[in-house]
Amino acid sequence: MSSKEVSEDHEDWDVDISAEMSSSLDRFHRFITDPTKCKTILALVGAGLSAASGLPTFRGSGGYWRKYNSIDLATPDAFYSNPGLVWQFYAHRRHMALNAEPNDGHNALAKLSHVKGINFLTISQNVDGLSQRGGQDPQTLLEFHGSLFELQCTEFSCSYVEKNNFEDPLTGSLDLQNFGSKNHPLPSLEIDQLPHCPRCRKGLLRPGVLWFGESLPLQAVDKADEFIVRNGVDLILVIGTSRTIWPAASYVDIVKNQGGKIAIFNTERDELESSEDCNSWQFIGDCAKTLPLALAPLIK
Repeated sequence: MSSKEVSEDHEDWDVDISAEMSSSLDRFHRFITDPTKCKTILALVGAGLSAASGLPTFRGSGGYWRKYNSIDLATPDAFYSNPGLVWQFYAHRRHMALNAEPNDGHNALAKLSHVKGINFLTISQNVDGLSQRGGQDPQTLLEFHGSLFELQCTEFSCSYVEKNNFEDPLTGSLDLQNFGSKNHPLPSLEIDQLPHCPRCRKGLLRPGVLWFGESLPLQAVDKADEFIVRNGVDLILVIGTSRTIWPAASYVDIVKNQGGKIAIFNTERDELESSEDCNSWQFIGDCAKTLPLALAPLIK
């Protein structure tokens, strides 16, 4: 499919295609459909993709929950000093994620994960589970920041982990209906009202997400490194995140040093990438609209 063909039915995508974008699409489509040039694709996915599904990011007004800075609640210290408050925050996030739907951007990556002849891997910084629910092949997905729907025991001697727990609420005390309006104080919760480990019976459960100050999961990092070393990467997609933020920055540099190309999908232009660089593309706008349009020749 040429960019002209895509442009002719672009109203279906609700995307305004400028002459510059049309030219970029044509060049991008020629590259991704050439099996001698584009065999391996790495995607870095951030919160900007899920924003189109109605989920807030940690930036701007979305960085606050009630009167609390979300970043302040996403730390080990916050959990150990006030586990009830942190669990109330994550009960809210779980509820929002469960009521969100994968958007066309998630669906496009899911389709790409099933395309034969393409080596594909997604490194996701999102914890909302929308990539899985969108149908992405789990073998092509690394969740660097964990999942809201994973539970881990905090007892040192217990290794209990539960994946894909979609109960809402987890306990009666974490039912959002008990929180009251955002203008009223949250109820204080006792330790025995919070989720506990069913194995050791004494450890508190925590959300299986990466908190600020914690290290990336070594197994996931090793798998990403193995993918890059084994295959080499012809194209890296930076979707809804900044290429200046680690670990995105490191992977972008690795791919570019290998001779790979970069395509950025975001709401703002990346000033570090020159518009004259024939090894890069920038698709500015809603990722849920620009990503399916850019990947159309591979996934339709």
